[in-house]
Amino acid sequence: MSTATVVGSGPNGLVAAAVLARAGIEVTVLEAADEIGGGTRSGEAIVPGLLVDHCSAVHPMAVGSTVLRELGLERHGLRWRLPEIDCAHPLDDGDAGVLHRSVQRTAAGLGADGRLWRALFGAPSRGYDQLAADVLGPLLRVPRHPLRLARFGAPTVLPAELLGRAFRTERGRALFLGTAAHAFRPLNRPLSSAIGAGILTAGHRHGWGVAEGGSRAISDALAAVLAEHGARIETGVRVRSADELPASDVTVWDVGPDQLPGLLGDRLPARVARAYRRFRYGPAAFKVDYAVQGGIPWTSAAARAAGTVHVAGSARETAHVEREVHAGRMPQRPFVLVGQQYLADPGRSVGDVHPIYAYAHVPYGWAGDVSGAITAQIERFAPGFRERIVGTLVTDPASFAGNPNFVGGNILTGAKDLRQLLFGPRTTLAPYDTGAPGHYLCSAATPPGPGAHGMCGAHAAARALAYLRR
Repeated sequence: MSTATVVGSGPNGLVAAAVLARAGIEVTVLEAADEIGGGTRSGEAIVPGLLVDHCSAVHPMAVGSTVLRELGLERHGLRWRLPEIDCAHPLDDGDAGVLHRSVQRTAAGLGADGRLWRALFGAPSRGYDQLAADVLGPLLRVPRHPLRLARFGAPTVLPAELLGRAFRTERGRALFLGTAAHAFRPLNRPLSSAIGAGILTAGHRHGWGVAEGGSRAISDALAAVLAEHGARIETGVRVRSADELPASDVTVWDVGPDQLPGLLGDRLPARVARAYRRFRYGPAAFKVDYAVQGGIPWTSAAARAAGTVHVAGSARETAHVEREVHAGRMPQRPFVLVGQQYLADPGRSVGDVHPIYAYAHVPYGWAGDVSGAITAQIERFAPGFRERIVGTLVTDPASFAGNPNFVGGNILTGAKDLRQLLFGPRTTLAPYDTGAPGHYLCSAATPPGPGAHGMCGAHAAARALAYLRR
């Protein structure tokens, strides 16, 4: 029997391990922390029984992930829950851009921009399950559905600010740019529309779901798949060199690319090691979890029913603060993403005290305290919010960086600039290959990038299986 070692148990490492184990490979997963899951972990905090997600929280790309479906996680307890409204982007005048799962309902609420919204997202979302085969992998390859990909991809090449000018209403522009801002990059750069458009298209097909019982339910279900196929998981094992690994035929690394030169040493070709050392990280997240009595008193009725709320003001303000953060300057009013997962999964709350998840985009490695600015931004669109706060839990960039893949607090595992978005961690058409025989990279630094979808792990495992067959 062939053997495999997977280093790291984030969602991609666990998916890679599961794909290999299902193929009959004897798999061992090694995790440095005492708990599996990486960014897909949850736990009680602030108030006994109150459940918070530590990093990854809302999963529009994971609900319809082909590999998660193939692995049958529902058989192991994973349940997706959807809010009444996927996302809202409130404005200072009380209006809001409102994202429903239905393209038609979203378009109806955008007035003059409804026709454009249908044109951008109607056909791609209807065909998303076929489109996903092309967008959830390396962009530079022969597509399986070239016409469908071209129809979806042509607008996404544009900078988000430029595409946003096609919207005639502020609610339409703000909703689109707020979603594009999930990429943590300036919205005036080419391809800055791509990640936002992918999230919107996937969401219109499958919804902006949350995992019942917290994001840890994704990790728990993957661990159950591994157990079903005889794989082993060892926690508390920090790997400092490939020389420390058990003998195995292939090794899959769920780590940041910049770690590989130290881990693999002379096994890496010199040119690959140089490329990995040049890998760039982007802006960081500064997160505050709140325990809130009665929930957030949003002025916008839509925001009160939305699983995700973009707290950013106008489209122009959103674009401005993303440029500032990328330049290393901390804006007074940052872009804040608020998660109200309890609306879809009420079991996370304790009575009428609800967990509120919120993070701001901040410069890489930011060491200042942004918790007051996050609270002020929410208060701006929900007067009276401060008075409802029962307690808080702060996770700053240094705390996120306790996960070695989140260098400088960059929870995306790398800057999603043009080169890294197109190629991954180095300029190659085989981003999962390290150049060291039998060693593969599966972290969110590889295409299609961050999220709990597990597709980076699936692609790396496919490369490893092809190597074993050879």
